[in-house]
Amino acid sequence: MRKFITVLLIVGLFAGGWLFGARSTTEAGGKGSPMLAHMVYFSLKDTSAEAKDKLVAACKKHLSGHKGTAFFAAGTLCEDLKREVNDRDFDVALHLVFADKAAQDRYQTADRHEEFIKENKDNWKKVRVFDSYVSK
Repeated sequence: MRKFITVLLIVGLFAGGWLFGARSTTEAGGKGSPMLAHMVYFSLKDTSAEAKDKLVAACKKHLSGHKGTAFFAAGTLCEDLKREVNDRDFDVALHLVFADKAAQDRYQTADRHEEFIKENKDNWKKVRVFDSYVSK
């Protein structure tokens, strides 16, 4: 009986997760508007831990909380992953997912985004931006 209840619980959790996860990812941006992932990889001139932490803090201050943002994260390169497939040509990564392209367009011209660039660009050796439509 205990095994049966455990199995029912697991099946119930799986079914619930499937139902909630089955929503279209376009819901965040409205019907027919896919979400847009904006991934930015910064290579710095000053690669000290302090400089990296400063840029991560600036990302949090200026780039989080914009209207239409579904996900925000910023952090440094994971030093202990050195597999052949790992691209290690960056120091700080910024990950944003917007509800739709219109939200990303507003973010690009927002005062806080412009302030971020102005305050931090002098330490950028290289910036790579990867934008893609995403679905779950």
